[in-house]
Amino acid sequence: MKRTINTADAPDAVGAYSQATIDESLVFTAGQIPLTPDGELLDDEPISTQAEQALSNIEAVLAAEGVEMSDVLKVTVYLDDIEDFDAMNDTYAGFFDEEPPARSAVEVANLPKGVGVEIEAIATSE
Repeated sequence: MKRTINTADAPDAVGAYSQATIDESLVFTAGQIPLTPDGELLDDEPISTQAEQALSNIEAVLAAEGVEMSDVLKVTVYLDDIEDFDAMNDTYAGFFDEEPPARSAVEVANLPKGVGVEIEAIATSE
């Protein structure tokens, strides 16, 4: 049965979506952008800083369910400029030291609020 996950340690959902949903053992996070839990948008920061905030948001949402980054099975990274891949990847690697999850990274035309990166994850709670 589906449940929603919400935490004050990540930005509030600002639309018709939840920070994450869980069904049995799978946790699906909403796409996270470089928005702090206090609502500060980091859109003018380097892509490494933006990626760090997005991943920290995912980490906080998962933690609300007792799930860790090591439990992530799949990540999708949306970049507004694929030339930012290496900088994003350097930051990303710090969140997934051993046995990193499967990942896709794609360039898209536009992202919410003009940010440079949006990241979503699927994790297991078992």
